[in-house]
Amino acid sequence: MAEHDLVALWEEHCRHEFETRDVDTTMATMVPDPYVNHIPTMTGGVGHDLLKRFYKYHFIGGNPPDMALHPITRTVGTDRVVDEMVLSFTHTTEIDWMLPGVAPSGRKVEIPLVAIVQFRDGKVAHEHIYWDQASVLVQVGLLDPKGLPVAGVETARKVLDKTQPSNALMTRWPTSEGKPI
Repeated sequence: MAEHDLVALWEEHCRHEFETRDVDTTMATMVPDPYVNHIPTMTGGVGHDLLKRFYKYHFIGGNPPDMALHPITRTVGTDRVVDEMVLSFTHTTEIDWMLPGVAPSGRKVEIPLVAIVQFRDGKVAHEHIYWDQASVLVQVGLLDPKGLPVAGVETARKVLDKTQPSNALMTRWPTSEGKPI
């Protein structure tokens, strides 16, 4: 499968998930037996019917209107695409695939997200989606980062700008200053 075909298919799939919000067209980009696994919350679906149900009632139909993906890096193999992105949204709806049972907070959220997408027969076969759930919980006000080795929106900002401070959570970081390297 040519590299550009994978990229075009993945971009079409994402366009239908986040822009047109068309479940049937999204499903048409996938093999007959697809699966999606959102790793931090173990949400998604295995098989056409469970995944379509998930997309229709819990993902595509339930995402806040301003939810958007912002690409950072992409790696393309012979049968897979790995995308590093920043996902942004305002928590104006219950997003039960990411924040199950959490009422809308009205807060803005920006998180780094990685999608590992496997293709088969020219279609999306499966997706493994990773993000830092602690960062999400901090940003919606459910987790106080004070005294914990977690961060909020700073994680997305660091992905977008390498000059943002490193090692801020490492309390022992200053002890190595001036030591030989």
